[in-house]
Amino acid sequence: MTSDVNQPVRVVHLGGLMPFVRDWLVERYDAPDLPDLDHASGVEVAVVGGGAAVGVAEMDALPDLRAIVNFGVGYDNVDVAEASRRGIVVSNTPDVLNDAVADIAVALVIDVLRGISAADRFVRSGRWAAGERFPLTRDVRGARVGILGLGRIGTSVAQRLEGFGAEIRYHSRSVKDVGWTYDASPVALAHESDVVVVLTPGGPGTEHLVDAAVLDALGPSGYLVNVSRGSVVDEEALVRALEEGAIAGAGLDVFADEPHVPEALLARDDVVLLPHVGSATTQTREAMGRLVLDNVDAFLERGELVTPVG
Repeated sequence: MTSDVNQPVRVVHLGGLMPFVRDWLVERYDAPDLPDLDHASGVEVAVVGGGAAVGVAEMDALPDLRAIVNFGVGYDNVDVAEASRRGIVVSNTPDVLNDAVADIAVALVIDVLRGISAADRFVRSGRWAAGERFPLTRDVRGARVGILGLGRIGTSVAQRLEGFGAEIRYHSRSVKDVGWTYDASPVALAHESDVVVVLTPGGPGTEHLVDAAVLDALGPSGYLVNVSRGSVVDEEALVRALEEGAIAGAGLDVFADEPHVPEALLARDDVVLLPHVGSATTQTREAMGRLVLDNVDAFLERGELVTPVG
C-alpha cells in the first residue's frame, strides 16, 4: 500500500476484525493490514480483534508502535507484559458488551437446566411423535448458581438470574460489597453450586482454573457454563467428567482451540455448544467498534486511551 507522503500511515490493523470495523479504520485513518504496509516507521497504533495474536514478532515489526487497541473485552491475545516493557499501552472494549454476554450466559444456564436444546433435538428426531417422553428437567428457581469471576459481566449475570429466583454465590480474587455469599476457592464454590458460570478473564493466570478438582466438587447433578475463555477450563478433564457422569452437563460458548470443538462433545445430548457468540449482536458489535475508534482517536489526539487495561 502506498500512502500520500503528507499523510503517513499511523494506524494498522492486525487481523480478527469484523469487515465494518476494517472499513471504518480505512475510511478514517487509511489503515492497511500489516502485510500490506509499505513502511512500518511512523505507525503508532495497531488495532486487533478476534483473538489475533499481538506478541514480540508483531511489536518488532512496528518499531514506532505506542498503542494496541483490542476489539473485545478479553485481551489474552495481547502480550501485555511485553507491551508494557516497551512502553506500549493497551486498550479493550469493556462495558458495551456486558448485557449481550450476560444474556448468553443466562440462556445457557436455563438451557442446561431445562434441556431446551436437547428437547428441540428430541422433537426434530421424531422421538416425540413415536411416543417417547422427554425426561423431566430442573427448575431455575431455587437453583444454586455460582459465579466464578464477579466482575462487570458476572454481576450482570447474577442480577439476571436472581430475577429468575436462583440463589447466587460467587468466587473472585477479592470479596465484593454485594449481598451474595462468597466462597474462598473455585472448589468451594463448585461444592455449594448446582451450576457454575465461568466469567473470569483468560490468560496464564487463569489457565485451567476449572480443573478436575472443581468438576469433582460440582458433582454428578451439577452443570458447568463457560462464556469467558476456553483456556480457563481444562477441556480434557471436562470431557472425562461428562463421559464418567461426574457432572450432569455443560453449556459452552468458548473453547481452547477455536473454532475446533473436541470431537467427544459433539454428539453429547447433555452439552450445549455455541460458536463464541457471547457479544455477537449487531448493536453490541457496533458499540465495540465505536469504542475502538474512540480509543484510536483519543490516542492520536492526546496520547491517551479511553479504556486502558491494567
